[in-house]
Amino acid sequence: MSPTPRPRPSSGAAPRVVVVGAGAAGSLTALHLARAARARATALEVELLDPAPRWARGVAFGTDDEEHLLNVPAAQMSVLGDDPGHFVAWLEQHGRPSEAQPHAFVPRRRWAAYLDACLSAEAGTAAETVRVRHRHLRATALTRTDAEPGREGRAWTVRAGAEDVAADAVVLATGAPADQVDWAPASLRASPFLVVDPWAPGALDVVRRDRSGPADVLVVGSGLTMLDVTLTVVGDGARPDRRVLATSRRGRVPHTHRRRPALPVVPDVSTWDADLDAVLAAATAHLRGVEADTGDWRPGADGLRHRVTVLWDRLGEEDRHRFLDEHQGAWNVLRHRAAPVPGEVLEGLLATDRVEVRAVRVQDAEPLPHGGLRVRLDDGTTHDVGWVVNATGGGGDVRRSPDALLRDLLRDRAGLRLAEPATRGLGVRTVEGRLRDSDGTTDAPVWTLGSLRRGELLESTAIPEIRSQAQALAGAVLDEVAPLPRRLEDGRWVGGHHPVARPRDLLGLPLSTTAEAAATYNAGLERVLRLQSGGESLIAEAVALDPDLAVGHAALALLGHEGGAEVDVSAALAAARSALARRGDERERSFVAVVGARVGDASAGTRAGAAALTRHVSLHPRDALAVSAAVPTIAFSGVTDLQREAWELVEGLAPAYGDHWWYHSLLAFTRQDQGRLEEAGLLAESALACEPASGHAVHALTHVFYETGEHEAGLAWLDGWIGRSGRDADHRAHFSWHAALHELTTGDLEAVRRRYCRELAPPTTTGMRLLVDAVSLLWRWELTTAAWPGSEDQALPSVESALAEVDPALLARPGTPFGAVHAAVALAAAGRHDRLDRLRRRCRDDGDPVLSGVVAPLCEALAHQGAGRYGQAADLLLDLLPRLVLVGGSAAQREVVEEALLLCLARSGRPERAATLLDRRLDRRPSALDVRRLASLRRVAPAPAPGR
Repeated sequence: MSPTPRPRPSSGAAPRVVVVGAGAAGSLTALHLARAARARATALEVELLDPAPRWARGVAFGTDDEEHLLNVPAAQMSVLGDDPGHFVAWLEQHGRPSEAQPHAFVPRRRWAAYLDACLSAEAGTAAETVRVRHRHLRATALTRTDAEPGREGRAWTVRAGAEDVAADAVVLATGAPADQVDWAPASLRASPFLVVDPWAPGALDVVRRDRSGPADVLVVGSGLTMLDVTLTVVGDGARPDRRVLATSRRGRVPHTHRRRPALPVVPDVSTWDADLDAVLAAATAHLRGVEADTGDWRPGADGLRHRVTVLWDRLGEEDRHRFLDEHQGAWNVLRHRAAPVPGEVLEGLLATDRVEVRAVRVQDAEPLPHGGLRVRLDDGTTHDVGWVVNATGGGGDVRRSPDALLRDLLRDRAGLRLAEPATRGLGVRTVEGRLRDSDGTTDAPVWTLGSLRRGELLESTAIPEIRSQAQALAGAVLDEVAPLPRRLEDGRWVGGHHPVARPRDLLGLPLSTTAEAAATYNAGLERVLRLQSGGESLIAEAVALDPDLAVGHAALALLGHEGGAEVDVSAALAAARSALARRGDERERSFVAVVGARVGDASAGTRAGAAALTRHVSLHPRDALAVSAAVPTIAFSGVTDLQREAWELVEGLAPAYGDHWWYHSLLAFTRQDQGRLEEAGLLAESALACEPASGHAVHALTHVFYETGEHEAGLAWLDGWIGRSGRDADHRAHFSWHAALHELTTGDLEAVRRRYCRELAPPTTTGMRLLVDAVSLLWRWELTTAAWPGSEDQALPSVESALAEVDPALLARPGTPFGAVHAAVALAAAGRHDRLDRLRRRCRDDGDPVLSGVVAPLCEALAHQGAGRYGQAADLLLDLLPRLVLVGGSAAQREVVEEALLLCLARSGRPERAATLLDRRLDRRPSALDVRRLASLRRVAPAPAPGR
């Protein structure tokens, strides 16, 4: 029987989403709703209800004061999660040159203009299918109308002034309720010289210009709002004799960001106890450890910030209340830091006594005859001030909010409330952003984001968080009001709103298996996506639980073929095909077919596998295991050896993954491959903030460190990650190889020797990793010590000893051009010239143009080098170097060929050409080793002829 459809809008009407609030959260929501609807080719109406004159301003970004800066670097403020350089690129076109820097802290008004421009542009681009409009109305109530007799069309109505705005879904983006200045005595609350809301239009202008009463200003609160207020009231146009007295319970002032923030150090909290005292002790130890390692506690606080929601979720309600009462202030000082320039200005004002911060409370106030107030504090002192400014910040209790819509949602409706207060009234309870009513259900299509989720997330006010929430919310809202078409699979309806009987994988794809087997398979898949060891064991466990789990068997075959896992590839593939004969949908059949084509033993089979994989990924972009095989970051083959094709494939996946940490990891590696190193680093940081164990993101970031010449910082960070979040990382040998490259580039040859013996020598490293990482490092070492004086006394184990542990088939019949290059390097390094020649002939006669056109001449060049014919070797290497990119792998891996070329040029009497290559490399990144090489070459290079 066909499932019963859910209520839909009246015939022909596009679904309408009403967003209450047009500040940062509301505008980001509208932007991502429009983008998501356009990507789905779905008609949609988005109505922003807010009496403000413009969208994209709100409390936080409505200031016009140029001294009010973002307290987050520009690189973290993109409105698009998959394009972290978007805001910086916009600043290059619309801002000042000094602001268009990833680590710049720019005026908040500039970001408001950026968000405004982005939303306007998206509304224009999507105009054929999506309508976005701002209505200057204040929402006051929400009612359900589809159950009323004679009412048809949209199910809900938002009351806004004298209008009723019909809606299919509602998003609350109102920000936090304003505090009610409960700290103020009645005598002060009644005074016209109290500024309750410093962000009300013109409120601080009045204070800055006032010259009638006492000069001083009392600011209640000593955080970031106090800093903004102070900069305004003592800034241009203010009285020169003005002083600011700031008060708070603890008398703390904000810390300041460094001008170039370091990478966050994210702790592994999986073993931390779910007890407040234990959490505080572990967090303190983390901060102290990071400060001991780096000299700064800030990276530790930034890393801890990314785990706060996980820790908060574990705490019981009593511990949560105790944290808010006793520790939140200290955490806020660590977490919410000032931009460098205003922070330094505040330090100067404190040093000159123009600002004083005291841990006291206001006890009473009385008016002065000629304006202003005499304020008495609880330490017994009195102060004559012209104004008192409330800077305690927003975030009050929703149960005491004056907002009419919040009060309406919290009211009793015949025993049911549409919203329930979260911890301490800091927002409302939700299920992934959708309001949970007093019965614990989420029947009403009402979502929220940002400040109204603080009670359940604790930290939910920064733009990167709100952006991620807006993107996720957009997908959920569209699934509700405009579900994708239904389809029938295995006799069950899936998609849309209909019940799905089958379990799903981590990315939402259906699995034809039992719930128990699916859970075990997902645990294994998660480890594979993180690049952690043990994933194949868990997947093997899943197929033992359900022998008919076809994708499980196929995954094992793929991991054995692509990643070197200890799997009988042929048997696993046969089991997958056998399971499909009994159960499986179209996606699962396609995946098994792809794996079958990929593991074909002939090159034709490999090429067919690439084509099949490309088709599969285009049809099933969220099949992450297939995507991993198509565009690996740590592996030996992919869907294509052409960089641009791989880049285009990854770029095209953005709509399918959104802000997902795994996709950000993959995109980060693509960006570094493209030379867009700043963006690569930011994407990798974003991924690691969500998943500290993401090996793909670590790999991308490691390349960024290497290519930017930050060898000491990169080595320290990589070793630290391996010791913290990467303890069970798969491909550890490759991370060790990267660490050894940093050591080699800085000239610390003894450190390279120790690392090789400890982390890379067999049997620690085996298979293709032994060839690609360990043996190639040994040859780099030999090239370095052979060519450059002063390192002859340092010795590594011989290449022969490592090569003896390599499977001969990897050397004689490598499956990919990338593998063939490293086989050629290994044979050359070991002096196996006969086997090198056989490999050359095999590559020359192969139908693959990369094997015949790149690897075969490389074999010939390396043979010349081994025979001492350095000039001939150099000529061949110079010719093929521009084409070497076709073999795949990274620039750092392909450098092993460039090292051979440098040696051949130096020994063939062309030191000036070798110096030119080194000059170009030093222009790209610093290297102590290359500096020494260059100096050595220039001592022997002939002087240029006159006139040259």
